[in-house]
Amino acid sequence: MRILGITIPDNKRLEIGLTSIYGIGRTTAKKILTEASVDFGLRPNALTPDQEAFIRKEIEGRKVEGDLKRLVAGNVKRLKDIKSYRGTRHARRLPSRGQRTKTNSRTVRGNVRKTMGSGRRKVEKT
Repeated sequence: MRILGITIPDNKRLEIGLTSIYGIGRTTAKKILTEASVDFGLRPNALTPDQEAFIRKEIEGRKVEGDLKRLVAGNVKRLKDIKSYRGTRHARRLPSRGQRTKTNSRTVRGNVRKTMGSGRRKVEKT
């Protein structure tokens, strides 16, 4: 089954398979399947053409894939252009939602440090 150029895996349950489309998570997939009155555990190859058409119509009515990615990129660009705090955090590739950076976010920043102990040498006991 293909929707918007994305192949829904046949070996996964529909509830999980629909999440391979960018912008559709578990909650949205469940909502779509409930409206289509389709069992969550059904496989994509077991759908009737009517159910498949309904699911396709529901997904095409939402912002997913390229449109959603463009929207998110535009929002981030707007924040950078107005030089808001969140925009500058995005520009510097730092966490923008208040997370600490002393212990986390090290690999993104590029300076991977070694874990330090107390600074004292270990004395061997004999």
